[in-house]
Amino acid sequence: MKTKICPTCGCSLVRLGISEKSATALNYKNQDYFFCCSGCANLFENDAEKYIKEIESVVVCPVCLAEKQMEQTFKVPYNNLVIPFCRCPHCITTFKEKPQYYLDRLSGKIKYGGLFKDLCC
Repeated sequence: MKTKICPTCGCSLVRLGISEKSATALNYKNQDYFFCCSGCANLFENDAEKYIKEIESVVVCPVCLAEKQMEQTFKVPYNNLVIPFCRCPHCITTFKEKPQYYLDRLSGKIKYGGLFKDLCC
């Protein structure tokens, strides 16, 4: 499952409470990219390939919303998916209590105010 990650700073937009609708967006090589702020979008325009490569294998834990490289995760099967989690056992246990909530939040289907309340640049 993919969630929007600012390609420049590597932050999950869900974790920051930034919806796709309110994110700064750019199209690069027929692909839409979403950013936490216009400053990150400006940096991306100067070296897009570098930033795209840096986030290629970044995923987000559905519970704590930590951004991790795929190889630093613990993968758990759920229905027809394999979901990457940070390595914290608490996140996996918590996910099992309300899996659909966490999947919907991660995909942006549920409005989420973010962990930091307007602290992004």
